[in-house]
Amino acid sequence: MTTPTARPLPQKTIGVLGGMSNQATAEYYRLLNEGLNARFGGWDNGEIVIVSVNFGNIEHFVRRNEWDAAQRYLSGKVDALERAGADVILCVSNTMHRVVEPIMADRATPFIHIADPTGAAMRAAGLSRVALLGTMATMLSEDLRRRYEERFGVEIMVPSDADKATVDRIIFDELVRRDLRPESKAQYLEIIDRMAADGAQGVILGCTEIFLLVDQADRPDIPMFNTTALHTDAAVAFALGA
Repeated sequence: MTTPTARPLPQKTIGVLGGMSNQATAEYYRLLNEGLNARFGGWDNGEIVIVSVNFGNIEHFVRRNEWDAAQRYLSGKVDALERAGADVILCVSNTMHRVVEPIMADRATPFIHIADPTGAAMRAAGLSRVALLGTMATMLSEDLRRRYEERFGVEIMVPSDADKATVDRIIFDELVRRDLRPESKAQYLEIIDRMAADGAQGVILGCTEIFLLVDQADRPDIPMFNTTALHTDAAVAFALGA
């Protein structure tokens, strides 16, 4: 913990592309501020800009595979973050990295891809075969699979078709509303157990709301990689110049 001497305290501004869902966005805001307060102490926390989108639009685009429309929609929101002075940009949704990554490709503002701190954590743990849970689009994403495999040497496993449908349904019908049901938690843990029995050495909580339902304490012997926490930790490190 460091006691700042200069006021106003010089900081990088973290730009959050949120609303996907609002529950995940609230957790990003909390975790970013807690991480920076743990570093600075006292009353200090983060300087954060949030542009929050209408999740109804996102749900529409994802369910209908209208990725070009989603990219146009989110491009304008990224413009707003840059106009607001963001020094780095985060997208709070694993799924929507599919369109935000190409949006950011030609921009000068740094972008922290959610898969990168997650991949680094898995590599540091020495894992080579990991299960991925997320929305249907995330679990089917070849781009995400290649990123984990080519950059971090981690083979990605996904659930069976029936289990993928269950994971996706719970996210869209429950978790994005913070509707946390014991029976849904039990279903997720059964899916995790099946994948561990099939050779998964760990599991990526690859939707930014999943950790609200299951976490490491539920299965201490199966390493879980919380993409929300890993992503915000990386943004805190960036803001601190690490």
